[in-house]
Amino acid sequence: MRLDKYLSHCGVGTRKKVKKHITQKRVTINGNTSIDPGTQVDPDRDVVCMDGREIHYEQYVYLMMNKPSGVITATEDVKDRTVLDLIDLPVPKDLAPVGRLDKDTVGLLLLTNDGALAHRLLAPRSHVDKTYFAIVSGEDRHVDETDVKAFKKGLELSDFTCMPAELLIVEKKPDHITETRVTIREGKFHQIKRMFAARGFTVTYLKRESMGPITLDPALSEGTYRMLTEDEKGLIAQDTENMVE
Repeated sequence: MRLDKYLSHCGVGTRKKVKKHITQKRVTINGNTSIDPGTQVDPDRDVVCMDGREIHYEQYVYLMMNKPSGVITATEDVKDRTVLDLIDLPVPKDLAPVGRLDKDTVGLLLLTNDGALAHRLLAPRSHVDKTYFAIVSGEDRHVDETDVKAFKKGLELSDFTCMPAELLIVEKKPDHITETRVTIREGKFHQIKRMFAARGFTVTYLKRESMGPITLDPALSEGTYRMLTEDEKGLIAQDTENMVE
């Protein structure tokens, strides 16, 4: 791998910025200063440092994003902004969102270039828990215990029967507005909106709070993101290993 590509992949900066660092003699390979951006680096053997600090290469990148409304969950689109358009870090070209959130849905979104892990999280047989905070509006009533029981039983929609889901009533507001929290173990198109619609409610706000063992960092405002911590990556690895078992 080229030295400039190595450093860029590690998040040091854009390829242009990285090349400048290299020509400024700030980068060493195995203790020797390198001024050629095209120098070949073996990520498994060579020790690359910038300003004396070792730069570790990771094959896979894992990001947590608080997806904002109005942005689509895709890698590219000719019309709308995508979640990848929000990322200004150097990232692998094959970085992609794990699953999808509707355009108007906000909250936790994982992005990675680890295709095997993404597949395990999304495989129908995995049944990964996904928890959402939902504000819903009813024409003549609030969400009540009959709805809780219906979700738990498994709602029948026009084209499929939902797996049992957990519905928690958080707070009842004026004008038949109810704040709720819903946990599902599948992810059909518009599923939560359709589940509430089947009970006579309209979802006016939807935010994903967690997916499997990962919970949205409250410090992330909408549209911001960060790398997963080592602990979080460990939780995902452990969780997906249990799926296989």
